[in-house]
Amino acid sequence: MPTILVIDDNPAVGTALEVLFSLHDIRTLHAESPDEGLATLAREPAELVIQDMNFEADTTSGDEGVALFHRIRERHPDLPVILLTAWTHLESAVDLVKAGAADYLAKPWDDRKLLATVNNLLELGESRRELAQTQAGERKRRDALLRDFDLRGLVYADPASEAALTLACQVARSDIPVLITGPNGAGKERYAEIVHANSAVARGPFVALNCGALPAELIEAELFGAEAGAYTGANKPREGKFEAADGGTLFLDEIGTLPLAGQVKLLRVLETGRFERLGGNRERSVKVRIVSATNADLPALIAEGRFREDLYYRLNGIELRLPPLAQRPRDILPLARHFLPAGKHLGEDAERALQRHPWPGNVRELRNVMQRAALLARGEAIGAADLALPALAAQDSGGSDEPDRAAIEAALTRSGGVLAQAAADLGLSRQALYRRLDRLGIPRS
Repeated sequence: MPTILVIDDNPAVGTALEVLFSLHDIRTLHAESPDEGLATLAREPAELVIQDMNFEADTTSGDEGVALFHRIRERHPDLPVILLTAWTHLESAVDLVKAGAADYLAKPWDDRKLLATVNNLLELGESRRELAQTQAGERKRRDALLRDFDLRGLVYADPASEAALTLACQVARSDIPVLITGPNGAGKERYAEIVHANSAVARGPFVALNCGALPAELIEAELFGAEAGAYTGANKPREGKFEAADGGTLFLDEIGTLPLAGQVKLLRVLETGRFERLGGNRERSVKVRIVSATNADLPALIAEGRFREDLYYRLNGIELRLPPLAQRPRDILPLARHFLPAGKHLGEDAERALQRHPWPGNVRELRNVMQRAALLARGEAIGAADLALPALAAQDSGGSDEPDRAAIEAALTRSGGVLAQAAADLGLSRQALYRRLDRLGIPRS
């Protein structure tokens, strides 16, 4: 039950407010002087203060109320204060609102208006406390990750990224194969580096091979090496990626593009640790940690006969799913700032445009956009026009004030589910956001 402290020298005011608030499950404390009010706050916390502007007989200047407000603000800077005013000191009350008071109401007050103001402030205070607790928990978890693991300079702020990062760190110290899935440009290789950096073979080499960047006839030679004369142009023996990664980690990107013949040989290496170079007949032995990645639907490829099911289960000891950038919106601005050179910063219109863009190219697209904007911007501030994002004018012109479902869900994600913050982010009142949530069938919790 929330608690309100009323500081007013008139006992009848305290009694009236206590009766009013008790009907709405709000506990009320009453102090009849500034000193008594401050002592009460020191002894028993309250979520809100309602204070009078005059306390001594025959005073109408409001100076006592001004002094009390500043004493409260000095000791409790985040505590909301509502002023009870008389028209004779309305100007002082307005000045205090500019200085941080939550609101002012004239005596005699309107019960409905007072209750609406109180409920809004209590709800906002609860939202701020929830947000502060959420942010404190996030900072604690991030500090622990940074302290205990090598994160390879990963920039992140979104809970979805934190979950993926935590899993990567948890599985890194085992030798189980890791399959990283996610769209192109989501940062799969960076997470593979994190797995390696925190593994038992961290001191060994980290070798990466993009299976989709090579012709099918060269994949086997790249993986397993080749003897001289094994294929046209092979004038001397060459070691493959497995030999290069011996004692470390081999990262196989775009594993879904590996030809079936290569899949058979890869499966044998994973099962036995042994292989032969292309064109050779001597078995070689390696010990390699395998991390693979794909943006393809491997189960669908299995159903089509294009990927071996037994290899899939060999690679997929643990699946690490990286969501697209659009599904981790709190990463967007930290990453954008990270990609900017020193001396450049984002303007507010650019920040709004970045948050509204769907980012089909994910982190790679964001990096390219920021590098281009840094070159094109004439001053230190990056503006929305410098980003040159598609349909930017329509998005940033305010032509439509009605946020759609995607915009509302993105705002809820950014705010951690705190409705007051999401409403402010969308430029709506809480009541307007509630109506849209109900209309769209989005849960409030």
